[in-house]
Amino acid sequence: MEFEKASKNILGRIEKELPSFKLEGPIISSCFLGNKFWRNAHAETIIPSIFRKINVSYQRERFTLADSDFIDLDWVKEKQPNLVILFHGLEGSSQSQYIKGFVNTFSKQNFDCCAVNFRSCSGQNNKLLRSYHSGASEDMHEVISHVLATNHYQKIYLVGFSLGGNVLLKYLGENKFQISPLVQAAIAFSVPIDLSAGATKLAQLSNGLYMRIFLNSLNTKLKEKAKVFPGKLDIADLDKIKTFQEWDNRFTAPINGFEDAADYYQKSSSKQYLKNIVIPTLLVNALNDPFLPLACFPVEAEISQSVIFESPSYGGHCGFAIDWPNGNYYSEQRALQFFLNKT
Repeated sequence: MEFEKASKNILGRIEKELPSFKLEGPIISSCFLGNKFWRNAHAETIIPSIFRKINVSYQRERFTLADSDFIDLDWVKEKQPNLVILFHGLEGSSQSQYIKGFVNTFSKQNFDCCAVNFRSCSGQNNKLLRSYHSGASEDMHEVISHVLATNHYQKIYLVGFSLGGNVLLKYLGENKFQISPLVQAAIAFSVPIDLSAGATKLAQLSNGLYMRIFLNSLNTKLKEKAKVFPGKLDIADLDKIKTFQEWDNRFTAPINGFEDAADYYQKSSSKQYLKNIVIPTLLVNALNDPFLPLACFPVEAEISQSVIFESPSYGGHCGFAIDWPNGNYYSEQRALQFFLNKT
């Protein structure tokens, strides 16, 4: 009862802040008008990632997967009745500003939080040759099943960002796993639901900085892994790779059982699964997201009645700051509003 009362109070406050928002779906406009101080795709993407500073004290749990590898789960656990599980984007982690921002916001509103670090993303390379990728829904299912089996929550909410959002949407819609009835709702931000089109978009000259950052991080991990698995990885001329298509063709696809990058993109893209999602799900992609092409903005015929798609004009990629970097974020307010309406 206390949680329900608190939820109504929180929801009332948020809806006062977002008065023009409409809950009807499936394709809706957004009341988010961008940052008060800058409305630029790259600024909205980069400034929060660099200048937002949040301190979160996690408790780490190392979870052993069925194939003997591990995933590290970072918890903020206060024995609350409800839990939010968060999944980060490409080369992110529980330390990503958008993850810590959500943990900080939701933990203050009587939610426990579990920030999942995909394989190799917790500060230590994973044990196996394979790593995480955009379609690894089996890992997500194992994590969620483990959390449910070892804890006693009344309701579970799922949040994914970018790559993690793609895995989440794929997981919800592919009808491969039994999703627990405790899972109440899900929300995904800045998701490249068409991986091939997204890879092409990121290869554009205007996204060169992001591409270099991603590839440098991926290459560093790969070089470390090549030492552990001698003869298994051909890292010759590794630094000459300039696009995700090249990298995925050479490494992601063969390591994870795909024929090539095209096969990986086709099988792992979540867009094809949106029609099958049955739990309440919100997808938010900003129209000025520098990572997302038109193919990542679904039309009504491509989504189920359980999915709402919102496309604000601004927000950048995993940005959505309303004002200063350490101030308010539309993504966090919107998620609270969406989840509390499902309580």
